[in-house]
Amino acid sequence: MNLADDDFALFGLTARYAQSREDIEARWKALAAQVHPDRFASEGAPAQRRAMQWALRVNEAHQRLRDPLKRAAYLCELRGAPLQEHDNTRMPAAFLIEQMAWREALDEAGTLDAVQALDDEVAAREQALLSEAGRLLDEAGDAEAAAQCVRALMFVARFRSDIDRRLEALEQY
Repeated sequence: MNLADDDFALFGLTARYAQSREDIEARWKALAAQVHPDRFASEGAPAQRRAMQWALRVNEAHQRLRDPLKRAAYLCELRGAPLQEHDNTRMPAAFLIEQMAWREALDEAGTLDAVQALDDEVAAREQALLSEAGRLLDEAGDAEAAAQCVRALMFVARFRSDIDRRLEALEQY
């Protein structure tokens, strides 16, 4: 194996968005067991260093593949559509209006139930965006449009973190 192999090749998976979480986990466990540095203890320090590099590589790939958002972003990059999330923050007006409405709703939500209802709404939107990113990557072959979808998902993920903090604050009372 080559450390430069892409994550999908490393895990023996087809490079597509739709993946079985159980399959990813099983392959990660098998790979992690193969490259665990303890297996190379009798072969000396150089072999253990190589094993450590492999273990790190396997764990990084696992983190990308198991998370649907990270997997979609990674596929966009593999297919020539890097996210450029720091340089390209343009979003459609309808999405920005939706974000503003959510922020306003979070600011006005005074009860746990109200915040939970907003979280449910945002979670549903997140699932719809994940499905669309998957369709764009696996069926339409449109990595550019998928990258736009993934950028939207990154906004949604940040907002869900804000909701989580608000829920935690309300649950303390």
